[in-house]
Amino acid sequence: MATKYTRQKDGRFQAKVWTGTYTKTGAKKYISIYSTKSSKDLKRKVNLFKQELDAGMSAISTDMTFYDYALSWLNTYKKVRERGTQIMYENIINTHLFTLSCVHLSDIRRTHLQLVINNNIEKARTCQQIYVTFKQIIKSAISDKLLPVTALDNICGNIELPKYVAKEKRGLTDIEKDALKKAGFSPREKAFVYIAYGCGLRRGEILALTIFDISLERNELTVNKALAFDGNNPYIKGTKSVNGNRIVPIPPFLNEFISEYIKTLPGTNLFYSANNEYMTASAYNKMWSNIISKMNVAAGGSNKIKIITGLTAHIFRHNYCANLCYQMPNISIKRIAQLLGDSEKMVLEVYNHVLEQKENVQEVVKNAINF
Repeated sequence: MATKYTRQKDGRFQAKVWTGTYTKTGAKKYISIYSTKSSKDLKRKVNLFKQELDAGMSAISTDMTFYDYALSWLNTYKKVRERGTQIMYENIINTHLFTLSCVHLSDIRRTHLQLVINNNIEKARTCQQIYVTFKQIIKSAISDKLLPVTALDNICGNIELPKYVAKEKRGLTDIEKDALKKAGFSPREKAFVYIAYGCGLRRGEILALTIFDISLERNELTVNKALAFDGNNPYIKGTKSVNGNRIVPIPPFLNEFISEYIKTLPGTNLFYSANNEYMTASAYNKMWSNIISKMNVAAGGSNKIKIITGLTAHIFRHNYCANLCYQMPNISIKRIAQLLGDSEKMVLEVYNHVLEQKENVQEVVKNAINF
């Protein structure tokens, strides 16, 4: 449909053109385009605006601040994401991007992003999350035609980020392994650390286990969900990835213990708080604190002398993977990845140092290069 135009009292030609957006009440939002020359010139301007709008070159004027748009983006486009991811976005926006609450979206510049990152320069991982979140918000604003397509490169390009170096993964030390055997754990504490040690599950995967996930006859357990926390409140989510859904063998030492442990449970959850519900964050933290304390005593420490330090539930998972890697070639990288619920690429990247330790380079070269 051709755009209608009118001639104003001052002689200018005017056309009202739909911007492709709507007002808060749902009505179409228009802008006025003028020409002092002729209706033909006005038509040229209208067509140019439409072409730029379609190509994403033209941005619609808005009084919205960057922070307000970020909140709108979170509530509109990210509600379908897993709750843990939503919490990360909420934290980045409300803690770090709140400083841009007085900056209009149309005025946002590369310096704003760099300054937010500079304020967190000692936290490389946080800087990565800020950058990823900021970039997604800019992309969304471009899709909503509130920023031109050039904004992504202009704002997010050439940003200086601190280098993130992941901590080297480690397994259990000999002292920790010995303490694990000697510690006076409660049945629930023992169940947690034994499953972590014997099956290599993630913390959330362990806490989500029910009696229906355990098959003592087949000596295996099924991983198909995980427990996460929103503040102190627990909630069930899917596994970390598609690979996370898996069946894991239960080693003999664990099978016998789990068989007796299940008989003592008041409900179907292996780990529970009051009313047999899933464990809250505070309940888990208390249990883990008790585990560390009892291992520390078993290692010869006390409240004042800390021998067991830096131990996390995830270290049990690294230890499980390392033990499997040392069994190669009796087990393949592909099978290790399946048991861990990770990709082969991830296993190679994260646990490469274990594989390097296992390699006997001198012996390999000697056998391969035989003259």
